[in-house]
Amino acid sequence: MRIVAIHQPNLFPWLGYFDKILRSDRFVLLDSVQMPTGSSYSNRVSILVGGKLGTIQIPAASGLEARATIKNARIANVPKCREKILATVQHNYGKAPFAKEVLPALTPLILNPAGTIGEYNELAIRRIAQLLGQPNEKMVRASDLSTSGSSTDLLISIVRAAGGDTYMAGGGAGGYQEDEKFPAAGVKLIYQEFRHPVYPQFKSETFVPGLSIVDALMNLGFEGTRALIGSTSRTEP
Repeated sequence: MRIVAIHQPNLFPWLGYFDKILRSDRFVLLDSVQMPTGSSYSNRVSILVGGKLGTIQIPAASGLEARATIKNARIANVPKCREKILATVQHNYGKAPFAKEVLPALTPLILNPAGTIGEYNELAIRRIAQLLGQPNEKMVRASDLSTSGSSTDLLISIVRAAGGDTYMAGGGAGGYQEDEKFPAAGVKLIYQEFRHPVYPQFKSETFVPGLSIVDALMNLGFEGTRALIGSTSRTEP
């Protein structure tokens, strides 16, 4: 069984994203689809701000550029937008348990001068995955594969192009994919079934799930986050 997982390259994604990378044999960055309009996980993610739910966001260009693929979607020309993200992270996590270990690694990723959403997010995802013990060789861009179709047909095409025989879907996939198409095409379908772990969060009395990987890293460090993801990983037969 060769498991392929597919996901858009999101902005400093949550724990479940890196769990999916861990449990796949090939992880495909779905950069060949249209950039979602408005604010989305492609350019916005939740963190704790003052101990409460808040967000950081990289501004996406508007107009015609907003309808580009994620790979080509431009970052808006907003002065010091990266520096503002860094300042927010430093202000809210600067005294977190593992800030001294993690901030030096995150800083160049946040300040990365890439001009597109796809490139900006991919660099961070690859580097963080690497720091969590996952080889970059397992990652490939959808835009570099020869695929066809849309929706479920596109997913099946990507699995085949990536050399897989099994597709691992995320927990929210049931609303848009046609499960029956996978076995009909000779592709096994499994679900990620990620169970969000609970860990101590700096300045928060009640655990807040679904935050950026930044939160886990600042609270647990690279080794602690790696162990946390590994302890919760399981794939349904």
